[in-house]
Amino acid sequence: MASTMNKAEREQFLAGVHVGVFVVAQEGRGPLAVPVWYLYEPGGEIEIWTGAKSRKAQLLQAEGRFTFCVQDENPPYKYVTVEGPVTAVAQASLEELVRPLAVRYLGEEVAGPYLESIGGAEGLAGDIVVRMRPERWYSADFSQ
Repeated sequence: MASTMNKAEREQFLAGVHVGVFVVAQEGRGPLAVPVWYLYEPGGEIEIWTGAKSRKAQLLQAEGRFTFCVQDENPPYKYVTVEGPVTAVAQASLEELVRPLAVRYLGEEVAGPYLESIGGAEGLAGDIVVRMRPERWYSADFSQ
């Protein structure tokens, strides 16, 4: 039997290193669901990195909100899903967002070569950071 996580538990879980699933509505179709890297600190906003001309960005502009889910796929299972409005869209910064994401998901050793492979700061010219403030939370912890 699963139990719902309390605020501190769900925020700590969301702050952990997971690949997130970004979900946004599409008119006349099922929602777009895409795995993404993200940053989150308890009490803050979710930050994701994407191309300004990507399908995600186009749908976000139309919808103004999205759903985000992270999980631990190893037993005992846990997940946190949040939904909320986009609070900001800005040019993606190598040092403020992309390097921390690369280090978080790839580690220091691999992050440098990865950032070089995408062209460094110049390679981010058409990329954006999207921030979302979680409003609605859903969670389950099957270990409790």
